[in-house]
Amino acid sequence: MDSGGVLVTKPKKRKRAASGARGGSRPEEPGEGGADEAVAFIAEQTGALRKLAERHKLDVLHYLLGMTKLEADEHLRLRTKRKLS
Repeated sequence: MDSGGVLVTKPKKRKRAASGARGGSRPEEPGEGGADEAVAFIAEQTGALRKLAERHKLDVLHYLLGMTKLEADEHLRLRTKRKLS
């Protein structure tokens, strides 16, 4: 279909590469931490970004980053609770 001189096409579907990892997760690269470390990093960074959004009165971003931080914190809390059991 022509749209203002630009040809619009459907995106091509990419085939999934077969991997030896179960559950669709990729193997960790050397130097990478596990999922817990990633979630802790995300929680820390979203906290800092949330403060920045608040300072600049970016209300929707402030809210969304707050929800992201809550989700990351909850994930860590439940993960720790399971490890203690």
